[in-house]
Amino acid sequence: MLQLTRVYRGNSMFRGNASLNGQLSHVLEGNNVTQVLPLEPPDAWARRQDEVITYLGNFRQLVMLFHKERPTDFTHHLCCHLGCRLYPNGTAQSFYEVTLNRTAFLSFHVPSATWERRWPGELPVAAYAQQQLMKYPITTQDLQYFLNTTCVSILQAQSARTGKVSGRSRTPLVLGLVLGSLGLLGMALGIFLCTGGSC
Repeated sequence: MLQLTRVYRGNSMFRGNASLNGQLSHVLEGNNVTQVLPLEPPDAWARRQDEVITYLGNFRQLVMLFHKERPTDFTHHLCCHLGCRLYPNGTAQSFYEVTLNRTAFLSFHVPSATWERRWPGELPVAAYAQQQLMKYPITTQDLQYFLNTTCVSILQAQSARTGKVSGRSRTPLVLGLVLGSLGLLGMALGIFLCTGGSC
């Protein structure tokens, strides 16, 4: 899954996509999320769409609140890239990486369920975001479970249908969005509170 968020003067713009075994499965553009592959039946998909729209609305409201508290006249770019890979020998590898303004910012170490700073040098925003993300089970243990179990299960099920054992998934976009919402909100909070140097 790849989610790009552009934040400028309190406004958030979203883009993203997800793939399964190299095949496009979901597309996010603004507030519209589309299921390209029929991975879920229509009623389940309608519920997922509502969850994504709710998440995007909450994110937008939080960004607007932070902008009122600490206005900035420059653009921030957040990029979240997450997923898993299934190897022919049955092993799997999962990942979650975040960049801020196109520079490595944070990554999630899946085996230990810990967030690690990737920003070159000291940056109060990175330290603050890492601290916030480590506070909550949804951004630690739940994320670890999602990447190690849910993501891998999706790939295994797809492999059983297609006969392909090896593949890389960026997970269904909506599942990653819903799970990652607290992580992004924590990072947004850190970015907007720390841009004034108060961390």
